Amino acid sequence: MTANSTTLSNRTSGRSSKKYIVATAFLALFAIVGLALYGPPFFYDFWESAYGWSRTTIPSGNALGKLLVAPLFGFIAGWLIDRYGPRKLMISGVLMAGMALVGLSLTGGSLPLFYLFYVFNALGYVCAGPLPCQVLISRWFEKNRGKAMGIAYLGIGTGGALAPLLANGFESRFGWQIALIALGVLIVIIAMPMAFFIKDPAAKEVKKVEASPTDSIGSILKNRNFYLLCIGSMCAIGVVGGVNQHLKFYLRDLEFAQDKAAHIISLVLLSSLIGRVMMGWLADLFSRKNVMILIYLIVASAIPLLMIPDFPGRIYLFAVLFGIGLGGDYMIIPLMAGDLFGIRALGRTMGIVLVADGIAESVFPMMVGAIYKGSEGNYTMAFAILIVIALVGTVFITFLPGKKVSLQ
Repeated sequence: MTANSTTLSNRTSGRSSKKYIVATAFLALFAIVGLALYGPPFFYDFWESAYGWSRTTIPSGNALGKLLVAPLFGFIAGWLIDRYGPRKLMISGVLMAGMALVGLSLTGGSLPLFYLFYVFNALGYVCAGPLPCQVLISRWFEKNRGKAMGIAYLGIGTGGALAPLLANGFESRFGWQIALIALGVLIVIIAMPMAFFIKDPAAKEVKKVEASPTDSIGSILKNRNFYLLCIGSMCAIGVVGGVNQHLKFYLRDLEFAQDKAAHIISLVLLSSLIGRVMMGWLADLFSRKNVMILIYLIVASAIPLLMIPDFPGRIYLFAVLFGIGLGGDYMIIPLMAGDLFGIRALGRTMGIVLVADGIAESVFPMMVGAIYKGSEGNYTMAFAILIVIALVGTVFITFLPGKKVSLQ
């Protein structure tokens, strides 16, 4: 074989491997975030009716799971991925996420079991969700990293858009408990097969990633940019979680039928597909700090639509605008972290950042529920506070360095 044909073969193999990595990340995010994270909130009002749980108690399942798992395991998961690669961790995460939804259908009103299965859901999210997928994409892609991340993250929007439609379809035919079991089984069927064949990012086929002067976790923790990124992302992710987990309740308060509420929630996630592609493209062209600020402002500007007097298309306009912001929100954080701290330590860095974001995403919905209860069944005050927090997060991001990404 000639040198030219060998080079061509290697390039073709590299392109195929990269496509496989993007496809694997897409399916993992489709199942672990799209179905396992965005699926359960569709059932919140069923739990409220069946068990009499409050709007503070129901989101506390997700909160407790994240608060227990993220600090205890998030750091370890990041280190394991950096050290050994993501394959085994992803396989175990897929199984735990699928088991969690099956278990949530069988609690029989037992809060301890409800919390236990949300712990498994959180473990699945940490082991097989954004963290390993972010590391995979970042290590395999040097150029066009933003586009690759954006394509992979379409899995979240696609799965999230289908989750309420699938849940509503299953529920209308078989009841809400069977619907949850069906979603849990789908998670395993969709995400497991390709996870078995992930190549170790440290393998020879992967280009050596760039070293960074901030490669050690100690130096990262001493860097003020780490705390600016952490606080800013906590604000934005917490706000998105606070709105998302109460959106079904909000729509039901407005007397939306189950199928119409499902379509609105689906539209949010469908619009997030636009946000992921658009913001991923912009992140490869312009300063990622400025793209991050734009995303946070879009989120903050969407929430007032839930507070103003109704007009034709109000909820649909909110769904599209909020969805675009949501789509870019999760995707821009690892890109910014990679720019700031290098790819070689991305697993450890994002392990910590995702712990912080997970805490915010867990606590904010409970805060919204408590304010709703204190406001005698009105979301206006809670949503106003979320807007302020989103703007505070934007201010923190403005202090990050604004280096333009190199496209060499």
